[in-house]
Amino acid sequence: MPTITKLYTMKEAAQHNTHSDCWVVIDGKVYDVTDYLDKHPGGDDIILAYTGIDATDEFEDTGHSKSAREMMKDYCIGELDPSSPILPELEISKDKQSTVATNKLMDKALQYWAVPAAIIGISVVAGLLYLRKK
Repeated sequence: MPTITKLYTMKEAAQHNTHSDCWVVIDGKVYDVTDYLDKHPGGDDIILAYTGIDATDEFEDTGHSKSAREMMKDYCIGELDPSSPILPELEISKDKQSTVATNKLMDKALQYWAVPAAIIGISVVAGLLYLRKK
């Protein structure tokens, strides 16, 4: 009897993105690497950086050994559902926190424009005063 493989969506896999609950997706397979994080030679932050996305390219670019690839089998918990979107849908929220963040960003943008505008204004006034004296 064939083994039944559990199918996960990328959205489900992306929800497991902490040190105490970490899943990664590589080559269409979903791995629960929570217990492996502290053992990873490159450190746990490398793995945590690639949760919630398909990390196949990053995994392949690193040049993992044959033994590392064999070890992956122990952490495989299922496959990525081929019918689900690879990128989780973006949720647009109108909560108070995002409004506060947007306002802070706008304040920073105004600060960055205010300094150059002030310098240009002062330069124009100084130039006019200089030309007026001549």
